[in-house]
Amino acid sequence: MTPDDWLTDTRTSYDTVAASYADQMREALGNAPALLTGLAGFADTVRAAGGGQVADVGCGPGHVTAYLRGLGVDAFGIDLSPGMVEVARREHPGVRFEVGSMTALDLADASLAGALSFWSLVHVPDDAVPGILAGLGRVLRPGAPLLVGFHAGDGSRLKEEGYGGHPMKVYVHRRRPARMSAWLREAGFAVETETLLDPEGSSPGALLLARARARA
Repeated sequence: MTPDDWLTDTRTSYDTVAASYADQMREALGNAPALLTGLAGFADTVRAAGGGQVADVGCGPGHVTAYLRGLGVDAFGIDLSPGMVEVARREHPGVRFEVGSMTALDLADASLAGALSFWSLVHVPDDAVPGILAGLGRVLRPGAPLLVGFHAGDGSRLKEEGYGGHPMKVYVHRRRPARMSAWLREAGFAVETETLLDPEGSSPGALLLARARARA
């Protein structure tokens, strides 16, 4: 596999399942009070720092982006999949969505008041995660928050079907919060909180809230 194969596979897979994925995610937040609490805390942190633009990186069909805007956050979405961006624009008219890769964010240095990676690192191989986190640190203002949500645990599996039975080809990676926190610190973030989600359930997750440090 070349370094870009996982990007191509992820883009193609989510183009294929975009409509079905949006159907499944449309009411997902309403059934996840812990996620709503985490997003509300993130929004409060952004507002307390004076506000500004916030990027939902790997926004999918835009449901989280739209929710943040409902909390008064000036959020916009970026996604690798043109199909996902098309769905997001259709479902949330008036909200900014654009095609882009978290591996090469087309954003100015220190231009954001916050960023969100909400389960958008789950298909990223380990060796690419540190560079992506460093890129997020580059575009965030010093002190700006980053909220990272991910599958918690160990191991990876190949997902070949999903969301309406459509074919996919993506690896799903689980990480321990301590490992993600270490990557964040190495990328120049200060990790403030770690929240475990459904740790005894069938699909445990974690939310980490970190802040970008001033660059030397």
